[in-house]
Order: sequence, then C-alpha cells, then structure tokens
Amino acid sequence: MTVRTATDADRAAIAALASAALDLDSAEAPALTARLAAPPPGRVWTALLAGEDGVAYASLSQADPSIGHIDLLAVHPRARGRGLGKELVRAAEDWLRGNGAAQVRMAGNPPCYAWPGIDVRATPAACLAESLGYERYHTAFNMTADLTGDLGVSDDLDRLAKSGVTVYSAPPSDRDRVAAFGRKHWNDNWAWEIEYATGCHYAVRAGEVIGFAAWGTRPEWFGPMGTAEEARGLGVGGVLLRRCLAEQRDRGHATAQISWVGPMRFYARTVGARVERVFWLYRRDLR
Repeated sequence: MTVRTATDADRAAIAALASAALDLDSAEAPALTARLAAPPPGRVWTALLAGEDGVAYASLSQADPSIGHIDLLAVHPRARGRGLGKELVRAAEDWLRGNGAAQVRMAGNPPCYAWPGIDVRATPAACLAESLGYERYHTAFNMTADLTGDLGVSDDLDRLAKSGVTVYSAPPSDRDRVAAFGRKHWNDNWAWEIEYATGCHYAVRAGEVIGFAAWGTRPEWFGPMGTAEEARGLGVGGVLLRRCLAEQRDRGHATAQISWVGPMRFYARTVGARVERVFWLYRRDLR
C-alpha cells in the first residue's frame, strides 16, 4: 500500500474525502481539515494519505515531544474493509516515533483539534483502535445549548455594574489583553483559542480582567470560558456565556456545541444545555 505525505495540492481532495468519510460531521469536514492544517506555532504537524487514489487520510500532531496525536483518521466508504485504516495508523505511529514520541493518542490535541476523542457512535473507529492495542483512558463530552430561548442579560449587567463589574465585547484588535488573562490563569492553549475565536466577551473590575468567554473557533462551538477564582460567585460567567450564545444565534445558529465540557452543572443550570456527544480517548505506548 502506498502511504505518502500530503501536500497543499491535496487539500481539496482531502476535504472531499473527509466529507464522504465522516458521516457524523460531513458538513463540517472541509473546515476541520483546513483547521488542522493550520496549527499553533511550535507544533509539529503532518498529514498522510494512503492508497493509490488517496482514499484514506490521517492528520498527526505533536505539541509535547513525547506524545503524538492522531488528530483525524478517515477512510472513504468505497475503500473500507481493505485494511487501509490499520496500515495508515501504523504509518502514523512510525512517523510519530521518528519524531521522538513515546506514546500516541487518538484524542484531541488542544487547542487545534477535531474532537476530544472518538465519538462513541463511531463504532468502526473504536473497534480499530482497540484491535491495535489502544487503551481507552478517558471519556469526554460536548453539551448542546438551544439558542431559541431567552438569552437576555440586561438585568444582570445592571446588577454587575453595581458591584463595579463592566462587561465588554473584544474585537480581534483587542484580544491581547484577554489572551494574557487566559494564559496567566490557565494556559497557552486557551490564549490561542481566545485570539482565534470569532467572538469574545470579557468582564473587568477595578481595571483588571476577571473573566472571559469565547466562541467560534468552529462556527457552532462555544468555548473556552473562565472566571478568575477571586471573582467567582458574582454571576459573571453566566452573563458572558449568554452574550456569546446570543451572538451565535445572531449569526444564524439554532444551537451551539459547548466543547470538551468541564462544569456540566453550570451549563445545564444557566442555559439548559444537555449532554449530547460523548467521546472515548485512546492511547498506546510506542515501543
């Protein structure tokens, strides 16, 4: 079987392949492959194509030198059952091993990733991972928020103002301040997502940023968001969340995906979000 490194000339073919193969996300597939091909600075990334007519595709990345990720694996429906997925995984492992990785994961590599892991409905992908000796080590999930309800925040903004808190929208030209807050309180991954998000809102008290929320690293996706520990309990997060969701609704979206959720109860209580997509994360040591 022929496995080769993909080039810029393959981008249209890769997008078409992903659309055909990713039946749970076919409409979003071209944007996904384009996003993976533009990783954050300092990340090692490549894409592999398998088969004479490029009917199987893998996107690979490394942020941590010791850990490699298979970010996306897709086999065209017409080519399934020929062992292309297995061969492509082996080729991906060889590439990652050659770059010094001691472990490979079929899991999202934040901040630039397709999904947290393998969707539990993608049975063939989960079976492939387990047949190759991958260990299921974690479960993650997305929540869905209905955007057709009341997302108003006028009364909350008045309440926050009385506590000395002001909420702002951050255009791309004003993201550095918010990104610095995300980096200080969390990590560089969140800072990158803040910088590249379509929309971002943040809260300030006494001249200091105390919370933010962002959306649109993918059109229907919300996140990340966070509030400084000393400002929690004021209701800042709920206001920022609803402002972002209202903005997504204004862009024509009826629902939003809250990605890789941590505080499930917060989203359920604040906007009635529900768990919808569940993902298994896999890993295997390379020897």
